[in-house]
Amino acid sequence: MIVIAVAATAALAALARNTLTQSFTTLGGLRWRWIPLAVYCEFGSMAAVARSQRRLLRAGGTKLHLRSVMAVTYAGNAISVSLPLAGPEMGTAFAFRQFGRQGIEPAVAAWALAVSGIISSCAFAFILAGGAPASGSAVAAGGIGLGGAVMSLIPTVAVVGALRYKGVRRWLNRVLAKLLAVARHVINRPGPSAEDALERFLDRVSSLRLPTVHYLEVFALSLLNWVADCLCLAAAISAVGVHPPWSSLFLAYGVAMSAGSVGLTPGGLGVIEVALAAALVQAGVKGQHAIAAVLVYRLISFWLVMIGGWLIMAILVRRGRPVADRGA
Repeated sequence: MIVIAVAATAALAALARNTLTQSFTTLGGLRWRWIPLAVYCEFGSMAAVARSQRRLLRAGGTKLHLRSVMAVTYAGNAISVSLPLAGPEMGTAFAFRQFGRQGIEPAVAAWALAVSGIISSCAFAFILAGGAPASGSAVAAGGIGLGGAVMSLIPTVAVVGALRYKGVRRWLNRVLAKLLAVARHVINRPGPSAEDALERFLDRVSSLRLPTVHYLEVFALSLLNWVADCLCLAAAISAVGVHPPWSSLFLAYGVAMSAGSVGLTPGGLGVIEVALAAALVQAGVKGQHAIAAVLVYRLISFWLVMIGGWLIMAILVRRGRPVADRGA
């Protein structure tokens, strides 16, 4: 699938060779005063993720410094966008392990990461549902906006059902216990049944609560994460000398992010670029400007953030201490 995505990108590049040449010419006349704003927006997007996770982790009674959570956020993101298919899962596993090293209970860490992902999906659904009507297209509002919003909310319904209803929890418990039993058999390490441990784990997770106002705060931070990332795109568009198409910008952004979330390539590499450039052209941006803006945006939001995350990871591995001990 990755080969197909790369081949499709290469074919599109060959067909739009003149447009690509013009886009590189556009990059030569970049308006650099917009670049610091784009970087600041992206930094704000990542900071919003870290703040939302820190708020959720406090449900277990442990307070972490924001710098520590920021470091885990950047390093986990670097893992997530660097690996195909299993990248997000590996990034979450890394964050789970790091929070455990900082004294966070496994159930609390798992709950915080799961709820963070759920609320982020809800915020993204809000972006899609709001961006579609703003574009003025009834087809987009009914099909892309609402359809994407429903798809984004499916994980929310599944997890809430697993925690709220005993029958769903018992079924999930049996499935997980069977998977663990198969894993033990494969590695020839028999052990006791995991059903009781899983039930205690789920009981602890379902007992965690936050005041409603804190959930609203986490939702606002998750929404800020998406909005700030989209504003980074708007600054990139301004940097290439055109006005952002505000009425269609959030819909174009949402469509591209949805396409990249399929997981064909690491961090949606190639997929997001093509989808976002096409969406911006559809929104009225000229082809050379759209491609140039997407290249600037992805250089900041993907490459710069990923490199920063791997640098933090290198410092963590070199010092051999939990992130909490060393700060950001």
